[in-house]
Amino acid sequence: MSRVIVDCAVYRHGARVSVDAGAGDMSAALDAARGETDFVWIGLHEPTEDEMSRVGDAFDLHALAVEDAVRAHQRPKLERYDDDNLFMVLKTLWYVDEQDAVETGEIAVFVGRSYVVTVRHGSGAELSMTRSDLEEHTEMLGHGPYSVLYSVCDRVVDGYESVAGELEIDVDEIEMSVFSDDRTSDSRRIYTLKREVAEFRRAVAPLREPLAKFAQRLVPGMPDEAAAFFRDVADHATRVHEQVETLDGLLTSAHEAHMARISVQQNDDLRKISAWVAIAAVPTMIAGIYGMNFDNMPELRWHYGYFALMALMAATCLGLYSFFKRSGWL
Repeated sequence: MSRVIVDCAVYRHGARVSVDAGAGDMSAALDAARGETDFVWIGLHEPTEDEMSRVGDAFDLHALAVEDAVRAHQRPKLERYDDDNLFMVLKTLWYVDEQDAVETGEIAVFVGRSYVVTVRHGSGAELSMTRSDLEEHTEMLGHGPYSVLYSVCDRVVDGYESVAGELEIDVDEIEMSVFSDDRTSDSRRIYTLKREVAEFRRAVAPLREPLAKFAQRLVPGMPDEAAAFFRDVADHATRVHEQVETLDGLLTSAHEAHMARISVQQNDDLRKISAWVAIAAVPTMIAGIYGMNFDNMPELRWHYGYFALMALMAATCLGLYSFFKRSGWL
């Protein structure tokens, strides 16, 4: 178990309590958390089914929730299995700029009256910094397990805001490229970003309802003073969701503008080709007529016929070129 247990600690009145056992000794931590305000916070990273079952047995977690925590790839949700225990799933996001990619992970949080179990999948949103920050603010940690849940939600939503900022930069680059004077091929990148925005939406949109329940004090067992903190997180999540919708709309508009510009460019190219074909057609026609070499063509024996026809071809081509230039075809 020590392989997957990142940290296991007992907290009393917001302060970490020293336990005479190893960092991964759940039994010792549970034995030490006997006070009314005591609770255990154990953090896991990608446990196996057997390892998670042992944790579930130790904390009396619901079997269905344990299964979801192991398999991951869950939709963000909040579930209650009784009045004292809840299970929440959050999607973590981080941005890989070189690939214009939004990578996803997952955090499952079990909250009870005297415990918090966090199960993390993926390399994003490590909770060690969250734990350190909470341990420096004992007044916050003194609110019990819900202070941990709030801090985890806050950390995840802060990650969303960071990803949204990176996507905004990419969307701005797409808009500049689409409306630049250069010929660009932005369709593939726009499609890639729309897929990443869709992945972003799948993480943010379902999370708003659980956060709203916390903010509105609709979750039994939650301290009333915790609602203000969850309202702040819920507001941030709503703002991020609005950013996602705006980015998706901008990408759709950029793609439509890009396709319209391609159509205009193709029309311009076709007009230029048509103009040059028309210019070339006149001397071709004249040369074709006088290339028939019939005896009854008096111009064939005219001394200045060749020079006159060359002058006629040049004058016609120049006239057509000037006409097409003024009309915008060339």
